[in-house]
Amino acid sequence: MKALENLLDGLKYQCIIGEPSRVMIQAVEFDSRVANTGALFVAVKGFSQDGHDYLQSAYDAGCRCFIVDRKVDFQFDDICLVQVVDSSEALALVAANYFGEPSKELKLIGITGTNGKTTCATLMYDLFCGLGYKTGLLSTVVNKIGKELVPATHTTPNPVALNALLRDMVNAGCSHCFMEVSSHAIDQNRTFGLYFEGGVFTNISHDHLDYHKTFSAYIKAKKQFFDRLPLASFALVNTDDKNGLIMLQNTNAKRRHYALKTPADYKAKVIENALSGLILDLDGTEFYSRLIGRFNAYNLLAVYAVAMLLNEDKIETLGVLSNLKSVEGRFQYLKTQNGPTTIVDYAHTPDALLNVIDTIMAIKKQKSRLITIVGCGGDRDKDKRPVMASIAGAKSDELILTSDNPRSEDPEQILKDMQAGLTSDQLDTAFTIPNRRDAIKLAVKLADEHDVILIAGKGHEKYQEIKGIKHDFDDYKIASEFTNQMKN
Repeated sequence: MKALENLLDGLKYQCIIGEPSRVMIQAVEFDSRVANTGALFVAVKGFSQDGHDYLQSAYDAGCRCFIVDRKVDFQFDDICLVQVVDSSEALALVAANYFGEPSKELKLIGITGTNGKTTCATLMYDLFCGLGYKTGLLSTVVNKIGKELVPATHTTPNPVALNALLRDMVNAGCSHCFMEVSSHAIDQNRTFGLYFEGGVFTNISHDHLDYHKTFSAYIKAKKQFFDRLPLASFALVNTDDKNGLIMLQNTNAKRRHYALKTPADYKAKVIENALSGLILDLDGTEFYSRLIGRFNAYNLLAVYAVAMLLNEDKIETLGVLSNLKSVEGRFQYLKTQNGPTTIVDYAHTPDALLNVIDTIMAIKKQKSRLITIVGCGGDRDKDKRPVMASIAGAKSDELILTSDNPRSEDPEQILKDMQAGLTSDQLDTAFTIPNRRDAIKLAVKLADEHDVILIAGKGHEKYQEIKGIKHDFDDYKIASEFTNQMKN
């Protein structure tokens, strides 16, 4: 329980009705359905609903403390109401204050970008665990407090859940935390008020335009994360991406760069790229990794650079890093006796799909065919659908278009949107199979032991969402089932 006046530290407020020094708060809420007696209800305007429309509902449930960011016709003698400039910022600050600003008690590193966030965050977590630290992870796949698993529902949790998780990490003895920072989270101020020891930019490409509307707005959201970094932190960016330097334009943080092709503080060169792994010249030292592909060279370099910026020993860092395995659903490799090579990857953007296919083309045997299974999610950016089909159609020997997570959309319409990106010849030879399980079964049937099957789009996900219902579905498990049945 905290005094309301202590929760208001750092808030830009315009007026206060009531006496916050006399009010004790038992919970911070932004959902009126759970804002009852003892709660502070922060009214936030969301993507589809506005908390200001539910003040009365919260009051009727027993709530007597409110934060709003505009004048409201809502006055009772027994309430305490604070009007602020921005209630989404206020929610983040109040949540941080309520949980005692846990981000200041950790070395918190945020990773943002279109591709590579999950891999980088997870590899950093694995590396620092291997270096002997008790470490936290906040990712798309899973959250971890030390070795304890906490299910992840969003790439970046809401401010209350996020600060609660960080407090649990501190209480459990964690010294570090590595977290993915999504563009939605930045735009919605979910990470506002957190103290980051450092921020990492991986890359940026076409994604989330259903939310941000324009590519420039998407870039601006990413950049805002670096604009907010404190003076004592570091900002590490990939300068092989032309937008890397844009991220640094207004930051107060210490500026550092990593790259494979351009001058940078941290450099790597790919010596060998094969299905057996990568050999890199990493910052002047020859280094082997089990991870596959040029994109993973970038991921490994970013992870290494963060360790150096956190003053870890170079030789010990490289020793642990060389033993790390690939992240679930990120170029996850399956090979059965007499069966094809199957790769499951989360690639769900044009750039990610192109990177994965180019990686496969660079390392597969000349006589091997590439069979690509790809779909696009419903209720998301429609513009990328024909682009992704075009990429897969141009570079694959066999193409199978199928469902991803259609959500509320008609799967057939999503597939038609994808087909618009194919030439007439590609349309004649491509398979269109809405049932994803059947699509995987067909790919295995078409393949021989020399071929490579790419199953793109869902990666680590263990479900398929159709008409609001999540059905059990695991690309890797289903591929394993069919390859074992048909090739052994």
